[in-house]
Amino acid sequence: MTTTHSGVPTAARTTAVAARATDLTKVYGHGETQVVALDAVSVEFRQGHFTAIMGPSGSGKSTLMHCMAGLDTVSGGSARIGDTELTGLKDKKLTQLRRDKIGFIFQAFNLLPTLTALENITLPMDIAGRKPDRAWVERVVETVGLSGRLKHRPSQLSGGQQQRVAVARALASRPEIIFADEPTGNLDSRSGAEVLGFLRESVRELGQTVVMVTHDPVAASYADRVIFLADGRIVDDMADPTAERVLERMRRFPGGRAQAPAPGAEGHAG
Repeated sequence: MTTTHSGVPTAARTTAVAARATDLTKVYGHGETQVVALDAVSVEFRQGHFTAIMGPSGSGKSTLMHCMAGLDTVSGGSARIGDTELTGLKDKKLTQLRRDKIGFIFQAFNLLPTLTALENITLPMDIAGRKPDRAWVERVVETVGLSGRLKHRPSQLSGGQQQRVAVARALASRPEIIFADEPTGNLDSRSGAEVLGFLRESVRELGQTVVMVTHDPVAASYADRVIFLADGRIVDDMADPTAERVLERMRRFPGGRAQAPAPGAEGHAG
């Protein structure tokens, strides 16, 4: 039996699909001002896997994530979370799906300043009128290293700790998939590495599915797989990435630039 760099035996990993895009198209504007942000993109995100989405500015990577997460409408094609087709869902059903099946982590931590860390973590479930699974929340809190900070408010936490709270909030309701948009963009390298480590651990230990948009080859090296977009199309698909391989691929884009990996970054993948 072979083992992936994430530490999960290959034969033990699920082949079930958490989310799928089929010929997904997103067009902004009309006529001469029309911009095709996504051009018939087809891709699957498997359960229990960590996928990074990369590409030059304007490549469509954030648009793809927003369409797959139900945060933006699509112009054509299909977007599914599990067996649920997002296109055509009424607002109420779409809100319910995002609340019940999807977790979000953004570059801005989006914590409520008047609530404690624990209250921020359980807030989505409180709003939905669902009782948190206490044992699961405790496991999540332990996984992200927040056990001693649950009574602190955001102003009493560092940026890295605030993003840990955001990660725990995304994990706490056991969503089918977590979408992370530049989750380390506001963090220093050490805090960013910690948060990426927690995301990696949530996949390995908790069986979570994570899809992350990033511009950083080091961040991408934590993933099982990297999808590269350019001009609204998928142009490459890399398994078991390292920071160096990702950086080299990014450099091959026209005018390609990417953030250079820190020394020793190749070991981050786990």
